[in-house]
Amino acid sequence: MHTNNETSWLDESLIWQTLSQAGQHDSARVREILAKGRELKGIGMAEMAVLMQVSDPELLSEIFETARYVKNEIYGPRLVLFAPLYVSNMCCNECVYCAFRVRNKEIPRRALTQAEIAEEVRILVEQGHKRVLLVAGEALPQQGFQYILDAIATVYNTKVGHGEIRRINVNIAPLEVDEFKQLKAAQIGTYQLFQETYHRATYMAVHVAGPKKNFDWRLSAMDRAMEAGIDDLGVGVLFGLFDWRFELMALMQHAAHLEAKFGVGPHTISVPRLEPATGSDLASHPPFAVSDIHFRKIVALIRIAVPYTGIIMSTRETSDIRRETFALGVSQISAGSRTNPGGYHEGEPVNEQVSGQFSLGDHRPLDEVVRDISKLGYVPSFCTACYRLGRTGADFMDLAKPGLIKAHCDCNALSTFQEYLLDYASAETRAAGEALIAQRLTEMDPANRKTAERLIEQVRADERDVFV
Repeated sequence: MHTNNETSWLDESLIWQTLSQAGQHDSARVREILAKGRELKGIGMAEMAVLMQVSDPELLSEIFETARYVKNEIYGPRLVLFAPLYVSNMCCNECVYCAFRVRNKEIPRRALTQAEIAEEVRILVEQGHKRVLLVAGEALPQQGFQYILDAIATVYNTKVGHGEIRRINVNIAPLEVDEFKQLKAAQIGTYQLFQETYHRATYMAVHVAGPKKNFDWRLSAMDRAMEAGIDDLGVGVLFGLFDWRFELMALMQHAAHLEAKFGVGPHTISVPRLEPATGSDLASHPPFAVSDIHFRKIVALIRIAVPYTGIIMSTRETSDIRRETFALGVSQISAGSRTNPGGYHEGEPVNEQVSGQFSLGDHRPLDEVVRDISKLGYVPSFCTACYRLGRTGADFMDLAKPGLIKAHCDCNALSTFQEYLLDYASAETRAAGEALIAQRLTEMDPANRKTAERLIEQVRADERDVFV
């Protein structure tokens, strides 16, 4: 196996061995594993491998029900909302599944100026967003890494009335430790980086040229980020490049490695599926396409295996699939997304495949998404309190693992949702949202209800950014 010391934790032979030994198990063994999952302490690789084999409708339903239970116990009925902010689609990599690949001449290349970034942020703030995921290709403008630092400062410094972006998460290429330290000093929230595929041979086949071709450099990026003091990390797989069962097992190895070495597992796991992209035949015909039923199983298994970790669902997926996975473990969603630099200012493109990184499945604006999830009984949360109070890394996990975090989050979700309803919501969305807030207050225990009511009254009295 071609590894170095920093990436030797990824053990392909162990993954295949575990999968081959799992086989079909009787319902008693499956239910025994699910009972362990309900203890909110996670399950191991061998146990996950058993659940992967389940196809019986009744047992599959029990897997989904267990995921619902775990999600509710840890996170409650909240869904955190964010928007991606693409500042550049310039790239020096040749990744055969991506529209931004360097040899693709079908899309216009662009890196936003700081003034253009501020305009994008202004539009997002006026929609009601409070957190963004800053995304850039690996070929940066002349300023180099400083461009990213300047962009972060621009986002934080752009304020419109009551509104502002309170948390910036970042999805950019792997960095050296010193650069990660600068990113930490810029007050980012989560550093997000997807391995795309943990299968080395597949990785080498789909990354033809450029710095990203270095599998081990990318795989060890989270170690360097941790060493630099960034303790909120987001990992993920681009499902469809290789066997989803292998990828999930590798994700679990990655989470276990981070926890063993640093005492903190990933803050989030993202589950994007390969979607069509301009200039990519592979993206339109995934070599290991993941069916909807397997996709739902992926979300449920992650939730059971690593209950403390947030699961992110992007607008790659349709509104129907997104709704179906909310109950299975998803805790963060993007809304009203654009995947091309300047996309919020320019509006939805006539053909997103010509300008965006990939095709979107959910084109609804933020207000419509908020109204929809409110009617489903989920609380749209714009909360960023944990980051500002230092509840990150191990401190966050100490609250998340035993299910204590929702005592804070339920209150803060309602107060930030109240902000959104007063400042940005349409009349129809506000009516649905106010009804949901009233309902949720009646369902809270007396102490939390008192706290939530106090925060909500502060917001209604024109205070903003109140939290516990």
